[in-house]
Amino acid sequence: MRHDIYDLAILGCGPAGLSAAINATIRNKKVIVIGAELCSPPLHKAQKIDNYLGFPAIKGEDLLDRFMQHAQSMDIEITSNKAGAINEDAGKFSILVGDEIIQSRSIVIATGIPYKPTLPQEEEFLGRGLGYCATCDGPIYRGKDVLLIGHSSEAEPEADFMAEICAKVYYLPLYKDYGAIDSRVEIITSRPAEIIGEDFVEGLKLSDGKTIKVEGLFVLGGETAPDRLIPGLEIEDKHIKVNRRQETNLAGVYAAGDCTGTPYQVAKSVGEGQIAGLNASNYVSGKK
Repeated sequence: MRHDIYDLAILGCGPAGLSAAINATIRNKKVIVIGAELCSPPLHKAQKIDNYLGFPAIKGEDLLDRFMQHAQSMDIEITSNKAGAINEDAGKFSILVGDEIIQSRSIVIATGIPYKPTLPQEEEFLGRGLGYCATCDGPIYRGKDVLLIGHSSEAEPEADFMAEICAKVYYLPLYKDYGAIDSRVEIITSRPAEIIGEDFVEGLKLSDGKTIKVEGLFVLGGETAPDRLIPGLEIEDKHIKVNRRQETNLAGVYAAGDCTGTPYQVAKSVGEGQIAGLNASNYVSGKK
């Protein structure tokens, strides 16, 4: 990382996140963008976009490339990873990214379309045997049986880590071409169906009707719901609640783009990203 502490940490490298980063960088702020390896999959897959001013009938992939080139031309720091957890203390945010801690004076959430649960009843079992970060909560399950559901290859190191401390580890990849995983990990090829248990996780039922009994269940590599990343964040109709300054209910935390609500369109995301970037920059200047 380039700095010990950043002015803005931006979660998401799609149109809203990059717009926030560009506008904050113009204001001479220290910025880091924390995003997935592929920024904004929905935009990347769009065959044609007709309603973004100045770029008629452009492919989504090409428009995203333009956005990325703009950010790179300004030497904006981008890390291809996801935030695992965020804590605030004395006006500074500590963000777990992989095995590193990034500190920032403000946060801009631009994580795209709201998180959709992988399994029914995720909310009910969260913290009662279900989690979203195996390396964070792994020690709780030392010597026990666990199952990890991976949305992408980013989950594989967590499966390897759990194999070192758990009695039995199952890994269920929801993607093709998974890599070399610790030989102690058993790969499950069925799809997940539902969580088994009443007060706590007791196992997972698979689409083929089989049941695997475990004490811990992790859903990894999918987008984490913002209010799970930042405790206390206010959500309304499954979106982050913001005002016209893109401020959330938490001081120093802003949000922009699809995560704040419809319409899910590029122009709206870019505009909200600009507003969030400028107001977060003003917030940091005021704190200093």
